Amino acid sequence: MVTWQYHHYDKGMNKRMGHGKSGRMYTPVLAVGMILALLLSASCSGNSSPSAAGDAGTSAPGGKPESKPPDNKQPDGKPQEPLEIQMTARLFEEVPNMDNAYWKEFMKRTNTKLNIEWIPDGDYTTKLNLILASGSIPEVLVINNLKHPPVVNAVKNGAFWDLTPFLGDFSKYPNLKNFSAPEAWVTSRILGKNYVIPKNRPQLSGGPKIRKDWLDKLGIPMPQTLDEYRSALKKIVDADIDGNGKKDTIGLVSKASLFTGSAGGFGDAFGMGKPTFNQEGGLIYETLTPQYAELVAWLRDLYADGILAKEFSVMKPTQAVELFEAGKAASLVNESFRWDYIFMGNIKKVQPEAIVDTVPPLQGPGGYAVRYSTGVDGAFLISKKVPEEKVKRILDFLELTNSKEYYDFTVNGIEGVHFNKVNGEIVLTDQHKKEVGSTSPWQPIALYYDKYGKLTTPAAPKEYNDAKIKQVEAQGYFQKGIISPFSVIDSPTWLATWPKFQQEWTSMSVKAIVGQISLDDYKAYVKKVNDDPNIKKAYQEFAKDYKETFGK
Repeated sequence: MVTWQYHHYDKGMNKRMGHGKSGRMYTPVLAVGMILALLLSASCSGNSSPSAAGDAGTSAPGGKPESKPPDNKQPDGKPQEPLEIQMTARLFEEVPNMDNAYWKEFMKRTNTKLNIEWIPDGDYTTKLNLILASGSIPEVLVINNLKHPPVVNAVKNGAFWDLTPFLGDFSKYPNLKNFSAPEAWVTSRILGKNYVIPKNRPQLSGGPKIRKDWLDKLGIPMPQTLDEYRSALKKIVDADIDGNGKKDTIGLVSKASLFTGSAGGFGDAFGMGKPTFNQEGGLIYETLTPQYAELVAWLRDLYADGILAKEFSVMKPTQAVELFEAGKAASLVNESFRWDYIFMGNIKKVQPEAIVDTVPPLQGPGGYAVRYSTGVDGAFLISKKVPEEKVKRILDFLELTNSKEYYDFTVNGIEGVHFNKVNGEIVLTDQHKKEVGSTSPWQPIALYYDKYGKLTTPAAPKEYNDAKIKQVEAQGYFQKGIISPFSVIDSPTWLATWPKFQQEWTSMSVKAIVGQISLDDYKAYVKKVNDDPNIKKAYQEFAKDYKETFGK
């Protein structure tokens, strides 16, 4: 059982479900690096993960789908016009052609016309800030971080509908109730109310990817600890592993911002997510704890060893992936296990012997490198400019598509076009890659919750997916992962205060990692931040919410 910092997940969440506090906010708190606009846009949630987010897969939990065809008739019996929705969406691949066979069928089945502005994930936060600042908000706005201050401020200012009265007891929305992530409707609240429709994602992402063929070539066993991981990467970068005579292989690149501490789960290996209190009894934010300083020291060692990419602080997610797929990097921090197979196939085009695997939960001095999320990765907000009757139709659309039926459709596409059944197994066609892709179909919908969604991929044979699930289960990923309390608790003072320090803190973290300042200088800076009166006030608020939420 995954724990909430030594409390069972069900125990803590059931307490909150049964004894919720009116007007409280139970939404994720995420640190976002802001040293540059690029870095700001690269550090998405977190919890994410990353990442990235947007992953799903082929294996889904049991449960009878409750989807039903949309009611396409008006009260007078005449056909109802398609629901036209103006929406933003995060883009993790090529911009999809909304006129292709898949999207035409999707809109036909849902009786919709989707007008989507696709925004690259690496640029999403920057674009989101511009949208909120301008007031030119689409009918449905996707957010990638529920605690992002501009988002919370826009909610406070009445820019979006409070959906709590619409949802009621969820009797009209059984799919959204039953097929969302555990406690998603609690952990996604803003200002204590359901302003958003949460986007569901598997709670378990994955550890760093590694070139197992290179480990085998050098006779290095699969790393089990942070020290072994560092040692293995050092041996790879010191060897002419790709045979080009230059010894120019990069040890580690990251698709997610390493400053969140959750990327790769590295911070949790130092105990970053474990509750840490100051002398006044305030709960210190996780990236300002002594444990996080240990993470900075470890990254500093990786940088000094020539393992960590020199441009790590400003590297875009796409650049990190490109380096790994080109066979230029030994390890990549990415958001899910399912990409092992996809990355391996792409690398094989340039290095046919490539084998990509995810490292086991790496043990560190304070825990394991595993970050377990709430299962909510971003959300939909509906603009207050949308008429009430249209809000109801949008909710009906999200209810309809939050089912196993639509989940399977978004994964596989149309039978005979995007997949065929061979001996009872689904085999994807070349048309699938062109028209369905890997992640785009999941962006306009809340997505049926799948525990194993980030472990499997429709691109891989069933045997590979089954083996991946067994491997991850055997490695103890589900047991060793923890959920940081900062994924749930909040502090109004923190939201107002932290943005004033965020950019400087990120800059100081970079300087400490690259050796421009000493670790003592970095720790002295962190102490100065922690001694700020407003930060101390925020820590008291965190502690109060932690005690009320978890009973400790």
